Amino acid sequence: MFIRCWGSRGSIPVSGPDYIKYGGDTTCVEIRAQSGDLIIVDAGTGIRRLGNLLVEENRNLYHFLFTHTHWDHLMGFPFFQPLYRSESNIVIYRCPFPGKFIEVIVRTLMEPPHFPVRYSDLKANITFKDGCPSDFQIGSVTVIPITLSHPNSGCGYKFIENGKSFVFLTDNELGFIHPGGLRPHDYSILCANADLLIHDAEFTPEEYKESIEWGHSSYVDTLEMALKANVRRLGLFHLYRERTDAEMDQIVGLCRKTIADRSGRMECFAVGTDMTFEVR
Repeated sequence: MFIRCWGSRGSIPVSGPDYIKYGGDTTCVEIRAQSGDLIIVDAGTGIRRLGNLLVEENRNLYHFLFTHTHWDHLMGFPFFQPLYRSESNIVIYRCPFPGKFIEVIVRTLMEPPHFPVRYSDLKANITFKDGCPSDFQIGSVTVIPITLSHPNSGCGYKFIENGKSFVFLTDNELGFIHPGGLRPHDYSILCANADLLIHDAEFTPEEYKESIEWGHSSYVDTLEMALKANVRRLGLFHLYRERTDAEMDQIVGLCRKTIADRSGRMECFAVGTDMTFEVR
């Protein structure tokens, strides 16, 4: 799998000189499978640039997954250029919930007064396919849904290809169990020995005291879970909207010190826009 982050910021996009290194776009992750299939996870503002690239590459088939339907994970969808091309074939999986939940959300997103272009006016061929809650296949990639601990619930994913695994758990609160959510121990089991884990780490411990039940984790809780899971690489994600590059670097430094103090080998970093990974 080839993985590229097009947006890692939480809640709302940001801009300015303090956000150059990690970027300001909200959640969008691209996965390219060895089978040639293209998987897009979430449609935050980062999806705009991804869509422009895919049109340049003349790619016409896209597989869409959503973790949940809060604004920051949807707001870029109407600006995804392939939606306006008749050559585009877009398969949207019925996640995070089975049934027609995601179909209603996507259609409502592009209806007045929310957006001037109606869903019915889109030129792309859009189809909906069953996905969650069971495991399913996209080309050479096995997709395993993982329930998130988040207000209104949601779904993270474990992607497996050729025995290698990538786990994506944004908007997951390890310090509080929301309805349908799991215990930190359960998440560590599901993430065990992952080659790459990208996990919500929005808050510092001090900030988290004022933000319990908001659906996001302290970076300390995320680090502890990843260490117990013995993952190979940990990417801190859903970066706090006010967190500057310098402040994020300090957090990464503290995490790396903790890992070193425990004689750990896990690689830890903050996920930024345009960052790429290979899981092979």
